[in-house]
Amino acid sequence: MAASAPAADPLYGGFTRFELELEFVQSLANPWYLNHLGVQKYLDNPDFLAYIDYLHYFRQPQYARFLTHPGPTLRALELLQQDRFRKEIISPELVGRLIEEGVKASTK
Repeated sequence: MAASAPAADPLYGGFTRFELELEFVQSLANPWYLNHLGVQKYLDNPDFLAYIDYLHYFRQPQYARFLTHPGPTLRALELLQQDRFRKEIISPELVGRLIEEGVKASTK
C-alpha cells in the first residue's frame, strides 16, 4: 500500500519525503545494512543519530502500518539508540546472531 501525500508536498526525485523515509527506515531491518552503517562510521555521526531518533515517529500506529517488517524495523530503531550496539554492530558475529534471531522469530 503506497502512502499518498497531499499535492502540496515537495517531491525529491519523484518521491515524497515520507516515501524516502519509509524506504530508509525499512532498510534498517537488515543486519548487514546496520553493519555497513557502522563500518562506514555513519553511526558515529551526531547528525545521523539525530535523524535515526527523528525516525521514531514510525512507532506510531498511523505510520507503523506502512512498514513491511514492523518488528525488525522498530527493534533496529531501538537498538540504534544504544551506544554499545552501535559499536558492536561492526562485528560479523553480531550480524550473524541478529540474522539467526530473525530466522527463529519468523518460523514461530
